[in-house]
Amino acid sequence: MFDLRPVAYVIGLLVTVLGATMLFPFLVDLAEGRGEWPVFLQSAVLTMFSGGLIALACSNGVKEGLSIQQTFLLTTGVWVALPIFGAIPFLLGATDARFVDAFFEAMSGLTTTGSTVFSGLEELPKGLLLWRGLLQWLGGIGIIVVAMVFLPELRVGGMQIFRSEGFDTMGKILPRATEISASISTIYVSLTLACAFSYVLAGMSVFDATVHSMTTVATGGFANYDASFEAFGAPVEYVATVFMLLAALPFVRYVQLTTSRSVRPLLFDSQIRVFFVTVTILVLLLLAWRMVVTEAQGEEAVRKTLFNVVSIITGTGYASQDYGLWGPMAVAVFFFIGLIGGCAGSTACSIKVFRYQLLFASVWVQLRKVRSPHGVFMPRYEGRPVSDEVLNSVISFFVFFIVTLGVLSVALGMTGLDLTTSVSGAAAALANIGPGLGPEIGPSGNFAGLNDTAKWMLSLGMLLGRLELLAVYAIFTVAFWRA
Repeated sequence: MFDLRPVAYVIGLLVTVLGATMLFPFLVDLAEGRGEWPVFLQSAVLTMFSGGLIALACSNGVKEGLSIQQTFLLTTGVWVALPIFGAIPFLLGATDARFVDAFFEAMSGLTTTGSTVFSGLEELPKGLLLWRGLLQWLGGIGIIVVAMVFLPELRVGGMQIFRSEGFDTMGKILPRATEISASISTIYVSLTLACAFSYVLAGMSVFDATVHSMTTVATGGFANYDASFEAFGAPVEYVATVFMLLAALPFVRYVQLTTSRSVRPLLFDSQIRVFFVTVTILVLLLLAWRMVVTEAQGEEAVRKTLFNVVSIITGTGYASQDYGLWGPMAVAVFFFIGLIGGCAGSTACSIKVFRYQLLFASVWVQLRKVRSPHGVFMPRYEGRPVSDEVLNSVISFFVFFIVTLGVLSVALGMTGLDLTTSVSGAAAALANIGPGLGPEIGPSGNFAGLNDTAKWMLSLGMLLGRLELLAVYAIFTVAFWRA
């Protein structure tokens, strides 16, 4: 019989931890003096009590390791349970949100998508603004651990290619996860502190710097203002650009950098090189378009183009200008660059650079075989042969991603949304980008006006995209439950 107790035990512990983090917004609201502090006190008590009860009830089923089936369930179950409890402050707080909106916001936060249903952010209590930042910050570090420990072990989307890269995740999953997450957490916290300090130096208030450093390093995109980064000056935009790029690099490379005291892991990672080359080409392309067509000139044009390209390709979703007004070519470019993403093992989202590298390597080998039918060719990644298992996993991921994007777009259209909103909304959710395209969900809008059915669909899309599709789809197969 399938034993769910180890899975529920871990989920219960994580829910308890989530409840404990609600005490930080509680203290902020208490200091602000607006009388909103009971919201987070009540939410913290309810969440910690529920999580503790679940963990206590299932503690008799704890064992050293988890089976593959239990790991699949844990990976998905965590990202379902945490948004439910993370939504409580939105239900009880000043937003007075309905459950669908509160869950959407919490799911968007924990998956670091950055889509929001709230407006008038400047008027919200500071506790709620901090909570939005905390959700994304916790989700960011959570997805790094998932990407470095669980997905390679589960052979999801070609991630198994990283099983021997930097950390060996073979063997018992949870003990190894604890060891790896400790190393990564140090880097993650250090980057966050450095980002917050840099924001303060660039002119942000301490509170804004704290919240935005969390959402920047998590590549989440929640901002404290409806205008997002348009509310800040040029120095802040440059700081954000630097840290969005840093957060989109593999965190295992930072760990290697600190342990070996050598920059070689960063400089010689082909994924990193391809990522920076891609960003450079896209910035130059869009900048040339803007200068020729929209007559944008000077430092501001360079800064706005650089900031928004980096924001979308990393899946952060900040906006310093409505790029929907840059013309049709720019809109098309922004749609497709959101489907690229950052590096594997980072907080960045979407398909990831390494999958494109493996896909193109496979296509190139096939072209060579057509030209030389009797030749023996093998796709390589960083000089190493790539197994058929990895290639099949990557190709399966691409197929599932495209099919899911199409099905979700059609489903959203059936709820009454127009074509632009449906397709860009599906892409924004599935690739965890944040803003879509068009006047309603574009960089100058939000998702509040969508119907409830669409919000539930998009919440599911965020979950699927953040967990790389196959980790979720697998638990709905008969073979999974028979194993």
